[in-house]
Amino acid sequence: MKAFFTLWRRELGAYFLSPIAYVMMIFFLLIMGCGFAILATALAGAGSAGAPVMGLLFDSFFFWMPTLMLAPLLTMRLLAEEKRSGTIETLMTAPVTDPAVVLAKYAGALSFYGVIWAPTAAYVIILRVFSPATPLDLGPIAGGYLGALLIGGFYLAIGLFCSALTRNQIVAAIICFALVCVAFFSGFLGFILRDGAARNVVQYFSSLAHMRDFARGVVDTRPIVFYLTGTALMLFATVKVVEARKWK
Repeated sequence: MKAFFTLWRRELGAYFLSPIAYVMMIFFLLIMGCGFAILATALAGAGSAGAPVMGLLFDSFFFWMPTLMLAPLLTMRLLAEEKRSGTIETLMTAPVTDPAVVLAKYAGALSFYGVIWAPTAAYVIILRVFSPATPLDLGPIAGGYLGALLIGGFYLAIGLFCSALTRNQIVAAIICFALVCVAFFSGFLGFILRDGAARNVVQYFSSLAHMRDFARGVVDTRPIVFYLTGTALMLFATVKVVEARKWK
Protein backbone atom coordinates (compact mmCIF):
# COMPACT_ATOMS: atom_id res chain seq x y z
CA MET A 1 0.00 0.00 0.00
CA LYS A 2 2.88 2.39 0.75
CA ALA A 3 4.35 1.71 -2.69
CA PHE A 4 0.97 2.49 -4.28
CA PHE A 5 0.71 5.90 -2.63
CA THR A 6 4.31 6.68 -3.53
CA LEU A 7 3.65 5.90 -7.18
CA TRP A 8 0.34 7.76 -7.10
CA ARG A 9 2.03 10.93 -5.80
CA ARG A 10 4.72 10.51 -8.44
CA GLU A 11 2.19 10.27 -11.27
CA LEU A 12 0.05 13.14 -10.01
CA GLY A 13 3.11 15.32 -9.52
CA ALA A 14 4.25 14.55 -13.07
CA TYR A 15 1.10 16.20 -14.43
CA PHE A 16 1.79 19.43 -12.59
CA LEU A 17 5.32 19.46 -13.98
CA SER A 18 4.14 19.04 -17.56
CA PRO A 19 3.17 22.12 -19.61
CA ILE A 20 0.88 19.94 -21.73
CA ALA A 21 -1.25 19.26 -18.65
CA TYR A 22 -1.75 22.98 -18.07
CA VAL A 23 -2.63 23.48 -21.74
CA MET A 24 -5.25 20.73 -21.44
CA MET A 25 -6.66 22.31 -18.29
CA ILE A 26 -6.89 25.74 -19.91
CA PHE A 27 -8.47 24.26 -23.04
CA PHE A 28 -11.06 22.34 -21.02
CA LEU A 29 -12.00 25.27 -18.78
CA LEU A 30 -12.13 27.65 -21.75
CA ILE A 31 -14.56 25.43 -23.67
CA MET A 32 -16.69 24.70 -20.61
CA GLY A 33 -16.65 28.36 -19.56
CA CYS A 34 -17.75 29.54 -22.99
CA GLY A 35 -20.49 26.94 -23.03
CA PHE A 36 -21.71 27.95 -19.58
CA ALA A 37 -21.72 31.64 -20.51
CA ILE A 38 -23.61 31.02 -23.76
CA LEU A 39 -26.23 28.78 -22.16
CA ALA A 40 -26.67 30.98 -19.10
CA THR A 41 -27.13 34.07 -21.25
CA ALA A 42 -29.61 32.32 -23.53
CA LEU A 43 -31.69 30.96 -20.66
CA ALA A 44 -31.55 34.26 -18.76
CA GLY A 45 -32.89 36.00 -21.85
CA ALA A 46 -35.71 33.47 -21.96
CA GLY A 47 -36.45 34.03 -18.27
CA SER A 48 -35.50 30.49 -17.18
CA ALA A 49 -32.04 30.81 -15.62
CA GLY A 50 -30.98 28.38 -12.93
CA ALA A 51 -30.42 24.65 -12.75
CA PRO A 52 -31.32 23.96 -16.43
CA VAL A 53 -28.06 25.66 -17.37
CA MET A 54 -25.98 22.91 -15.79
CA GLY A 55 -28.22 20.18 -17.19
CA LEU A 56 -27.88 21.55 -20.70
CA LEU A 57 -24.14 22.05 -20.24
CA PHE A 58 -23.56 18.40 -19.33
CA ASP A 59 -25.59 17.31 -22.35
CA SER A 60 -24.00 19.64 -24.88
CA PHE A 61 -21.16 19.88 -27.36
CA PHE A 62 -19.28 22.03 -24.84
CA PHE A 63 -19.05 19.03 -22.49
CA TRP A 64 -18.36 16.26 -25.00
CA MET A 65 -15.71 17.93 -27.16
CA PRO A 66 -13.12 18.46 -24.38
CA THR A 67 -14.11 15.25 -22.57
CA LEU A 68 -13.45 13.06 -25.61
CA MET A 69 -10.02 14.66 -25.99
CA LEU A 70 -8.98 14.60 -22.34
CA ALA A 71 -8.71 10.83 -21.95
CA PRO A 72 -6.24 10.26 -24.84
CA LEU A 73 -4.12 13.25 -23.86
CA LEU A 74 -4.02 12.46 -20.14
CA THR A 75 -3.15 8.78 -20.55
CA MET A 76 -1.04 8.50 -23.70
CA ARG A 77 2.28 8.88 -21.88
CA LEU A 78 1.57 6.78 -18.78
CA LEU A 79 3.01 3.47 -19.96
CA ALA A 80 4.04 4.23 -23.54
CA GLU A 81 6.66 6.75 -22.43
CA GLU A 82 7.95 4.35 -19.76
CA LYS A 83 8.46 1.74 -22.48
CA ARG A 84 10.06 4.16 -24.92
CA SER A 85 12.55 5.54 -22.41
CA GLY A 86 13.31 2.15 -20.88
CA THR A 87 12.31 3.22 -17.37
CA ILE A 88 9.60 0.54 -17.32
CA GLU A 89 12.21 -2.10 -16.47
CA THR A 90 13.56 -0.03 -13.58
CA LEU A 91 10.04 0.53 -12.31
CA MET A 92 9.10 -3.14 -12.51
CA THR A 93 12.25 -4.31 -10.72
CA ALA A 94 11.34 -2.13 -7.74
CA PRO A 95 9.52 -3.77 -4.81
CA VAL A 96 6.09 -3.10 -6.28
CA THR A 97 3.55 -5.35 -7.99
CA ASP A 98 2.24 -4.91 -11.51
CA PRO A 99 -1.35 -4.21 -10.34
CA ALA A 100 -0.03 -1.54 -7.97
CA VAL A 101 1.78 0.19 -10.84
CA VAL A 102 -1.30 0.13 -13.07
CA LEU A 103 -3.64 1.30 -10.32
CA ALA A 104 -1.26 4.06 -9.23
CA LYS A 105 -0.99 5.40 -12.77
CA TYR A 106 -4.76 5.24 -13.17
CA ALA A 107 -5.31 6.95 -9.80
CA GLY A 108 -2.90 9.71 -10.81
CA ALA A 109 -4.74 10.33 -14.09
CA LEU A 110 -8.15 10.21 -12.38
CA SER A 111 -6.98 12.61 -9.66
CA PHE A 112 -5.77 15.13 -12.21
CA TYR A 113 -9.05 14.68 -14.10
CA GLY A 114 -10.80 15.67 -10.87
CA VAL A 115 -8.51 18.68 -10.47
CA ILE A 116 -9.45 19.84 -13.97
CA TRP A 117 -13.14 19.57 -13.13
CA ALA A 118 -12.92 21.25 -9.71
CA PRO A 119 -13.06 24.89 -10.95
CA THR A 120 -16.39 24.21 -12.69
CA ALA A 121 -18.02 24.12 -9.26
CA ALA A 122 -17.84 27.91 -9.49
CA TYR A 123 -20.64 27.75 -12.08
CA VAL A 124 -23.07 26.67 -9.37
CA ILE A 125 -21.96 29.55 -7.16
CA ILE A 126 -22.39 31.99 -10.05
CA LEU A 127 -25.93 30.75 -10.66
CA ARG A 128 -26.75 31.13 -6.98
CA VAL A 129 -25.33 34.67 -6.76
CA PHE A 130 -26.79 36.06 -9.99
CA SER A 131 -30.10 34.16 -9.90
CA PRO A 132 -31.06 34.19 -6.22
CA ALA A 133 -34.78 34.07 -7.03
CA THR A 134 -34.43 30.86 -9.04
CA PRO A 135 -34.11 27.73 -6.88
CA LEU A 136 -31.31 25.41 -7.89
CA ASP A 137 -32.28 21.79 -8.43
CA LEU A 138 -29.20 19.99 -7.13
CA GLY A 139 -30.34 16.63 -8.54
CA PRO A 140 -29.34 17.30 -12.19
CA ILE A 141 -26.17 19.05 -11.04
CA ALA A 142 -25.06 16.15 -8.83
CA GLY A 143 -26.12 13.66 -11.52
CA GLY A 144 -24.12 15.52 -14.13
CA TYR A 145 -20.96 15.48 -12.05
CA LEU A 146 -21.48 11.79 -11.22
CA GLY A 147 -21.86 11.01 -14.92
CA ALA A 148 -18.76 13.02 -15.77
CA LEU A 149 -16.77 11.08 -13.15
CA LEU A 150 -18.01 7.65 -14.26
CA ILE A 151 -17.63 8.27 -17.98
CA GLY A 152 -14.29 10.03 -17.54
CA GLY A 153 -12.99 7.24 -15.33
CA PHE A 154 -13.99 4.64 -17.92
CA TYR A 155 -12.35 6.59 -20.74
CA LEU A 156 -9.17 7.01 -18.71
CA ALA A 157 -9.04 3.24 -18.12
CA ILE A 158 -9.37 2.73 -21.89
CA GLY A 159 -6.56 5.23 -22.44
CA LEU A 160 -4.28 3.50 -19.95
CA PHE A 161 -4.91 0.18 -21.69
CA CYS A 162 -4.04 1.73 -25.05
CA SER A 163 -0.88 3.24 -23.58
CA ALA A 164 0.17 -0.24 -22.42
CA LEU A 165 -0.10 -1.60 -25.97
CA THR A 166 2.55 0.57 -27.60
CA ARG A 167 5.73 2.57 -27.10
CA ASN A 168 4.44 5.49 -29.15
CA GLN A 169 2.38 8.10 -27.31
CA ILE A 170 0.72 9.37 -30.49
CA VAL A 171 -0.38 5.87 -31.48
CA ALA A 172 -1.76 5.31 -27.97
CA ALA A 173 -3.71 8.58 -28.14
CA ILE A 174 -5.15 7.77 -31.57
CA ILE A 175 -6.30 4.29 -30.52
CA CYS A 176 -7.85 5.66 -27.34
CA PHE A 177 -9.63 8.45 -29.20
CA ALA A 178 -11.04 5.95 -31.69
CA LEU A 179 -12.37 3.71 -28.92
CA VAL A 180 -13.99 6.49 -26.90
CA CYS A 181 -15.57 7.84 -30.08
CA VAL A 182 -17.13 4.42 -30.66
CA ALA A 183 -18.63 4.58 -27.17
CA PHE A 184 -19.94 8.07 -27.90
CA PHE A 185 -21.23 7.73 -31.46
CA SER A 186 -22.88 4.36 -30.83
CA GLY A 187 -25.78 6.35 -29.42
CA PHE A 188 -26.59 7.71 -32.87
CA LEU A 189 -27.14 4.17 -34.17
CA GLY A 190 -30.23 4.00 -32.01
CA PHE A 191 -31.91 6.50 -34.33
CA ILE A 192 -31.46 4.32 -37.42
CA LEU A 193 -31.98 0.82 -36.00
CA ARG A 194 -35.49 -0.51 -36.40
CA ASP A 195 -35.13 -3.61 -34.28
CA GLY A 196 -36.11 -2.79 -30.70
CA ALA A 197 -33.73 -5.28 -29.07
CA ALA A 198 -30.75 -4.06 -31.10
CA ARG A 199 -31.65 -0.46 -30.29
CA ASN A 200 -31.74 -1.24 -26.58
CA VAL A 201 -28.33 -2.91 -26.74
CA VAL A 202 -26.81 0.05 -28.56
CA GLN A 203 -28.34 2.51 -26.12
CA TYR A 204 -26.93 0.53 -23.20
CA PHE A 205 -23.40 1.07 -24.50
CA SER A 206 -24.00 4.70 -25.46
CA SER A 207 -22.23 7.29 -23.32
CA LEU A 208 -24.35 9.97 -24.97
CA ALA A 209 -27.60 8.39 -23.80
CA HIS A 210 -26.23 7.77 -20.30
CA MET A 211 -25.02 11.34 -19.88
CA ARG A 212 -28.38 12.68 -21.02
CA ASP A 213 -30.04 10.76 -18.18
CA PHE A 214 -27.46 11.89 -15.63
CA ALA A 215 -27.90 15.51 -16.75
CA ARG A 216 -31.63 15.22 -16.05
CA GLY A 217 -30.93 13.94 -12.56
CA VAL A 218 -31.95 10.37 -13.43
CA VAL A 219 -29.45 8.09 -11.69
CA ASP A 220 -29.98 4.53 -12.91
CA THR A 221 -27.92 1.70 -11.46
CA ARG A 222 -27.43 0.09 -14.89
CA PRO A 223 -25.05 2.69 -16.34
CA ILE A 224 -23.27 2.94 -12.99
CA VAL A 225 -22.65 -0.82 -13.02
CA PHE A 226 -21.68 -0.64 -16.69
CA TYR A 227 -18.99 2.02 -16.18
CA LEU A 228 -17.60 0.55 -12.98
CA THR A 229 -17.44 -2.91 -14.55
CA GLY A 230 -15.97 -1.55 -17.78
CA THR A 231 -13.33 0.37 -15.84
CA ALA A 232 -12.40 -2.71 -13.83
CA LEU A 233 -12.15 -4.85 -16.98
CA MET A 234 -9.93 -2.33 -18.76
CA LEU A 235 -7.64 -2.07 -15.73
CA PHE A 236 -7.49 -5.87 -15.51
CA ALA A 237 -6.60 -6.07 -19.21
CA THR A 238 -3.91 -3.44 -18.68
CA VAL A 239 -2.38 -5.46 -15.86
CA LYS A 240 -2.28 -8.52 -18.13
CA VAL A 241 -0.59 -6.54 -20.91
CA VAL A 242 2.03 -5.28 -18.45
CA GLU A 243 2.56 -8.79 -17.10
CA ALA A 244 2.99 -10.14 -20.63
CA ARG A 245 6.43 -8.51 -20.82
CA LYS A 246 7.70 -11.31 -18.58
CA TRP A 247 7.05 -13.84 -21.33
CA LYS A 248 9.12 -12.03 -23.94
